[in-house]
Amino acid sequence: MWRRILTILVARNREFYRDRAGLSWNILMPIMMVLAFAFIFTDTSRDVFKVGVITEGAESPVAAFPFLQTRHIQFIPVTDTAAAIGKVERHQLDLLVDPSETSRYWVNSESANGYLVERLLLGARGLDDQAGDHGESAGAIPQRVTVSGAALRYVDWVLPGVLAMNIMFSSLWGVGWVIVRYRKNGVLRRLKATPLSPWEFLTAQVFSRLLVVLGASLVVYTGASLLLDFPMRGSYLALLLVYVAGALCLISLGLIVSSRLRTEEVADGLLNLISWPMLLLSGVWFSMEGASGAAQILSRFLPLTHIVEGARAVMIDGAGVVQVLPQIGLLAGLALLFLTLAAWMFRWE
Repeated sequence: MWRRILTILVARNREFYRDRAGLSWNILMPIMMVLAFAFIFTDTSRDVFKVGVITEGAESPVAAFPFLQTRHIQFIPVTDTAAAIGKVERHQLDLLVDPSETSRYWVNSESANGYLVERLLLGARGLDDQAGDHGESAGAIPQRVTVSGAALRYVDWVLPGVLAMNIMFSSLWGVGWVIVRYRKNGVLRRLKATPLSPWEFLTAQVFSRLLVVLGASLVVYTGASLLLDFPMRGSYLALLLVYVAGALCLISLGLIVSSRLRTEEVADGLLNLISWPMLLLSGVWFSMEGASGAAQILSRFLPLTHIVEGARAVMIDGAGVVQVLPQIGLLAGLALLFLTLAAWMFRWE
């Protein structure tokens, strides 16, 4: 069995590497996108302030904090205080406030936006004309907690998502579109006459595409590392496991799409239908923290969301294998489920 799988794997890899145009596109496109983001988003300033609000233990945060009625500020509910403090350190949040009885706020002393929002906060506590409307006096000034840290550039934040996006496109189209082409051209009909089983054929496709995806991602990561000074604070093993589990999941999903289709046009449409919602709702380009509740719930059902979250946790937050085990386990479980379903649905003709 394994000899047949290895034979198909080698043949598929040779077919891919001999296609120099496709190989170049898989490597150059992500690097060009990262460089474009680095050029466009060199200015780290924000038009709208972002303030985190710790919701746990705060029964009526608006009444306690008239500042929360300030316009032109995006207030983001926070449940994980430690993670939110880390975002203040990296200038992803301009301020973090705790409206509970402790009445604290966190500000980065090196952030220009943090300084301005802090002045707005203190002014709202002492000068807000509407404070009496809530039956509250201005009250005592909340306790100030200072943190420090370098600003996180947009290109640093988006890089894990770009790598995940490249894995998604390469995984879905690399097997979904190709196997449909094999069926249309009669290649699968000839393979049907061999002792090769659907499970063996699909397993070979998974491992072949996994090698291609990881090889291309390594080249992209190395190229970006040479051109950009981006942070990598966590474990390389954890990052590898996240991307391996994510690639296996998306490759298996592509196999489901290609299990019975006969034309590339239908396959291309279905793959676009799958990939674009993931691209928009998985936090690749922008954070989902400010999105609607329905969009955030929907994003939890998308595999790309967990790949991006795991990769960012490793590269930006310094997570190790243990911290990203939930994402790895979920993606690996989905990969096994999708591969089993694809083998059950698969038809040679």
